[in-house]
Amino acid sequence: MASEIHMSGPECLIENTNGRLLVNPKALKILSAIQQPVVVVAIVGLYRTGKSYLMNKLAGKNKGFSLGSTVQSHTKGIWMWCVPHPNKPEHTLVLLDTEGLGDVEKGDNQNDSWIFALAILLSSTFVYNSMGTINQQAMDQLHYVTELTDRIRAKVSPDVDGVEDSADFVSFFPDFVWTLRDFSLDLEADGQSITADEYLENSLKLKKGTSQKDKNFNLPRLCIQKFFPKKKCFIFDRPTNRKKLGRLEELCDDELDSEFVQQAAVFCSYILRNSKTKTLSGGIKVNGPRLETLVQTYVSAINSGDLPCMENAVLALAEIENAAAVKKAIAHYDQQMGQKLQLPTETLQELLDLHRTIEKEAIEVFMRRSLKDIDHLFQKELAAQLDKKRDDFCNKNLKASSDHCSALLKDIFSPLEEGVKEGIYSKPGGYRLFIEKIQELKEKYLQEPRKGIQAGEILQEYLKSKESVTAAILQTDQTLSEKEKLIEVERVKAESAQAAAKMLEEMQIKNQQMMEQKEKSYQEHVKQLTMKMETDRAQMLKEQERTLSLKLQEQARLLQEGFQEENKRLHNEIQNLQKKMNRPRQCCLS
Repeated sequence: MASEIHMSGPECLIENTNGRLLVNPKALKILSAIQQPVVVVAIVGLYRTGKSYLMNKLAGKNKGFSLGSTVQSHTKGIWMWCVPHPNKPEHTLVLLDTEGLGDVEKGDNQNDSWIFALAILLSSTFVYNSMGTINQQAMDQLHYVTELTDRIRAKVSPDVDGVEDSADFVSFFPDFVWTLRDFSLDLEADGQSITADEYLENSLKLKKGTSQKDKNFNLPRLCIQKFFPKKKCFIFDRPTNRKKLGRLEELCDDELDSEFVQQAAVFCSYILRNSKTKTLSGGIKVNGPRLETLVQTYVSAINSGDLPCMENAVLALAEIENAAAVKKAIAHYDQQMGQKLQLPTETLQELLDLHRTIEKEAIEVFMRRSLKDIDHLFQKELAAQLDKKRDDFCNKNLKASSDHCSALLKDIFSPLEEGVKEGIYSKPGGYRLFIEKIQELKEKYLQEPRKGIQAGEILQEYLKSKESVTAAILQTDQTLSEKEKLIEVERVKAESAQAAAKMLEEMQIKNQQMMEQKEKSYQEHVKQLTMKMETDRAQMLKEQERTLSLKLQEQARLLQEGFQEENKRLHNEIQNLQKKMNRPRQCCLS
């Protein structure tokens, strides 16, 4: 697979300028060149909490993403660094560092919310970075997660009840990692040591109660539980003393706190080992050009006042990919036909058999590259183009055969033409000589190889053009009686009628062959479409089963903790998901 990208440092992907998000064309050009699947890790969090340091470590560098050395937010917008994935061959690691949330100088919570939403939409692993412990203040600062359903749409049209359930989001949301910086507590609960993951789960437990305070307490926790079934937590000691923090990127590991160095190594190892390839609904693996399209689609929606919609993004992606798939399939067809077809073919069936073989390959090329072909519009376009190509080749075959046969007849029958001009047949016994010469030259013509499908028709046209000459020679031949001449006229007529009947029969056979070929083409399209739909459905069921399993786990937890109202909501979501899984899909290309 092509195009490993070597960026010496980060490039701004999405600029945040005067409250407007702008996509950087230079960064898009970098993405467009990455044909490998991408693993996208995004980090967000409050400003000046050391996000950039962790991203530099993931890139295997000390410097890169700007750390800054003041209390001002240093990163603006979203910055991107693409590096070869150290653990996954033929994959590119895309690191996204975001501007700090809650910057008092910026004073724009609206843009913070969009940066947060974009980081989720673009990543396969989402890292939330905060300082200290997970207390209510930390949860309040994570209010962006409670706004996600107001910022992101999973589908163009919600379900019948007009509401999108969390299953729609879970299917494409990234894994969630919470990094706690300058963590100073002992990891204990009820006097027992616990892991960082257990600490996170304990912190996400809900409070029983119906007061507004209880609801405010539970809301961010519920959202994290709903949207991010896979969660991980890492704690970090303070890396060094306050005076040295401003020079963090200049310090060697042995100048940093040893615990912090070890914790950073464990974090990087986990992220590089466990972060998945960015995948869209339907199992669509994202590469550089696809990520480029997602960035453009989401930012365009935000700037136009719409909500970024996952389904719309996939449809925009599908438009580009499916148009390219049609071009690729047609290019394959043209190349193979150009290499393997020699005109004229001996029979129409020879051409149709070759067309059918290469058409099948072209459809396979399209099926491998196409995705979400709504109403099979692009496949129908491919079918129409392949039909036209077939008809064009049939016409070229006719012309090649006609031209070749005409030239051949002119060459072979030239002695006859010369004899007529010289009058050697306009004498007693000349008619018999004329007929014998025609028969001799006709046999010579018929023995010539690869004349093509027009061989008989062109010969008959030539012979018909000589009927007046034949009649004149017959009438001037004094050796024949009037009766013999009449018999000869009738013989010529019968021979001509027999040839015409044979040509008509051949035409009917050709028409039948063309009709059979069209039916075979249609059946080949249906066969491959059915196979692709079965594969896609299996992938969709796999995704839905994963989501269902996570929902059932969440339901069991809520039941155990006694949250009946939330359990009821979840029960409805599970039922909706099960209905979707049982919904039949039809294959139709008409």
